[in-house]
Amino acid sequence: MKTSLTILSLVLTVVMMSCQPQSKPSVFTPAVQKINPEKFDQTVDGKQVKLYTLVGQNGIGLKVTNYGARIVALCVPDKNGKPTDVVLGYDNLNDYINRPQTYFGAAVGRYANRIGDAKFTLDGVNYNLVANDGMNSLHGGPKGYFAVVWNARKLSDSKIQFTYHSPDMEEGYPGDLDVTVTYELTPQNGLKIDYKATTDKTTVLNLTNHSYFNLSGEGSKTILDHVMMLNADSITPVDSTLIPTGIIESVTGTPFDFTKPTPIGERINADNTQLKYGKGYDHNWVLNNKSSNVALAATVYSPVSGIKMDVLTDQPGIQFYTGNFLNGQEIGKSGKPYEHRSAFCLEVQHYPDSPNKPQFPTTTLKPGQTYQHECIYRFSVMK
Repeated sequence: MKTSLTILSLVLTVVMMSCQPQSKPSVFTPAVQKINPEKFDQTVDGKQVKLYTLVGQNGIGLKVTNYGARIVALCVPDKNGKPTDVVLGYDNLNDYINRPQTYFGAAVGRYANRIGDAKFTLDGVNYNLVANDGMNSLHGGPKGYFAVVWNARKLSDSKIQFTYHSPDMEEGYPGDLDVTVTYELTPQNGLKIDYKATTDKTTVLNLTNHSYFNLSGEGSKTILDHVMMLNADSITPVDSTLIPTGIIESVTGTPFDFTKPTPIGERINADNTQLKYGKGYDHNWVLNNKSSNVALAATVYSPVSGIKMDVLTDQPGIQFYTGNFLNGQEIGKSGKPYEHRSAFCLEVQHYPDSPNKPQFPTTTLKPGQTYQHECIYRFSVMK
């Protein structure tokens, strides 16, 4: 009898163990797993900086820091289910501080992209900004939101909220601005970014995220083999300093036509004045979605990893940049150099220099109004 009870007990134990949830394999690559949070644990401008980890339901993982509200790593499964880090970045805070011009993974503001001659007029008042891109202002100036410490509040295992108070005349912009940026990993293997802001004085505002992607994996040598579609029939062509001329130009018959899936490198070296100005693609596309609803703006696919990324937004434009100024001098978190055109950016936003182009969609924010903006980077695989 005792033997029978012992056997029954063992059987029940095995059954119960088989019913227990099994530990899931890490969603992070080995290089990302080795990132030491202590290398981000510092005080900057009197505020504490930390590294935070988010994990989603279906094999997606995110590491972010409140220094610049930066995405440090974003891992998604490839066609074989292997975790693949698809964004460029460093494994320590000091590199982000000492190399701000890369903007890796950063929240960008108060005005993303360029403002010509580093000045604009609003309600009859002239505002002079800090020029940090030749004669122009780029990404909010040298002390833009990418280079400040945000307040962080982790809302769940898959969601974190960053807030920042931007004081009146910071980098030359009027108004006390309160900004909230929320990162959330969705059940559809998406990274959703929600932006919200209010001001006490009329100002201009254009927020985006400046992640550099390589869907073959961070540290891979090229993105020219990636196949991309942009839901945009036109661009805002630029002058030699990359400031829009103010006209809207059709992409038909040009190297800028990505209305059908096309390899990024197929026409990047074409004899084209706009490509020469940008040293490759570094332009704003006018998205076809004219509603205020979130819609598909772009799709990019890596034939190496099988990873596909859809970009969805409610913004009127998207800046496509092909890492033209990467030159191998930046060493990433996996120890690999970031080579020329080894990453791309798809920054959803309003058009560059809109404060000086009244024909462009307005970027003016007034007291009593709330700026709201949603972007989703959604991942899947193609085998």
